[in-house]
Amino acid sequence: MADTTSKPYANNSDIPNITAGDQVIATVDLGFTWVVRILTFIAAVIIFAMVVVIGEKAMPSIQQFGLGFIFSQEWDVPGDIFGALPYIYGTLVSSIIALILALPVAISVAIVTTEDFLPEWVRSPIAFIVELLAAIPSVAIGLWGIFVLIPFLQPIGTWLHGNFGWFPLFGTEPFGPGMLPAGAILAIMIVPTIASISRDVLLSTPQDLRSASMALGATRWETIIGVLFPAAVSGILGATLLGLGRALGETMAVTMVIGNSPQVSLSLLDLASTIPAVLANEFAEAQDGLHISSLMYLALLLFAVTLLVNVAAVFLVRFLGSKGQD
Repeated sequence: MADTTSKPYANNSDIPNITAGDQVIATVDLGFTWVVRILTFIAAVIIFAMVVVIGEKAMPSIQQFGLGFIFSQEWDVPGDIFGALPYIYGTLVSSIIALILALPVAISVAIVTTEDFLPEWVRSPIAFIVELLAAIPSVAIGLWGIFVLIPFLQPIGTWLHGNFGWFPLFGTEPFGPGMLPAGAILAIMIVPTIASISRDVLLSTPQDLRSASMALGATRWETIIGVLFPAAVSGILGATLLGLGRALGETMAVTMVIGNSPQVSLSLLDLASTIPAVLANEFAEAQDGLHISSLMYLALLLFAVTLLVNVAAVFLVRFLGSKGQD
C-alpha cells in the first residue's frame, strides 16, 4: 500500500480550486505588503537623515562645549558663549506642568464620554468638541493665551505670590507671561491627544468586565477605578506619554506666552524659555558659526528627549500589556 502521508493532497480531486480572483487578491495583498515595507523604510531613512544633518551642523558646538553645553546657563551671542540649561529646564518644567493640569481633565473627559453618565446625544458632541481642539492652529491658541489666559491668570498669580510668596514656586511677582501660562497653554493643547486615545482604550475594554463587576455589587465608580482602569492602564499611560511628547515639541503657542527669558527659576510665576521657543526666535537671524551650531545642538537635544519619551511609551505599553495578560 502506497504511503501518502507525506503528500499534501491524496489525489487531484482534493486540490483546492484556485480561481483568477484568488490570484488577484493574493497579488494585491503581496503588493500592499511591499508598499508598506517600502514606506516604513523611507520613514526610517528620513529620520536617520534628519539626525545626520542636525548632528553635522551641531558638531562645531559639540566640539567647542561638549557636555558642558547641557549644564551651562550662559547664552551670550556676541561672546560666542552658549549654554542649554535654561532652555532644557523650561522645556521640561512647562511640559510637566502641562501634564499635571491636563491629565485629570483628559481622563475625566474619557470617562464621561464612554460611560453612561450622560445621554449619548450629549456624549458624542463633547467628544467631538474636545478632539476638535487638536485642529486649532497653535498660533491661534497662542493669541488666545495672550488676550485671555494671561489676564485670567494674572490675579491668581498675584494672590499666590501675596499669600505664598515664601514658597519658592511662587516667590516672584507675576509678570503676565511666564512658566505658569506656558504650562496652562500646553495643557489645553495636549488634552485632546490624551482624552481621545484614553477614550478609545476605555471603549475597547470588554463589556463583560463592566457587567461582571456590577453583578458582584460594585458601584459605578468602583467598577471604573477597580476594573476598567487596571484593564486600560497601558493604553492610558501610552496616551499620557504621547501627550508629553507633544508638549515637549510645541513651539509657537509657548513662544507667545512664556516670556522668552533664558533663566533657571524655581518660581512658576517667573519668565522662562524653551528649546522650541529659542529656535523659533533666533534661528532666522542667527549668523554662521557657533550661534547656528549651538541652535542645532539644542535641536539635537530636543530630538533625543522626544525620541526617548516615545520609545519609553512603546516599551511601557508593551510591558503593562503583557502584565495585564498574565
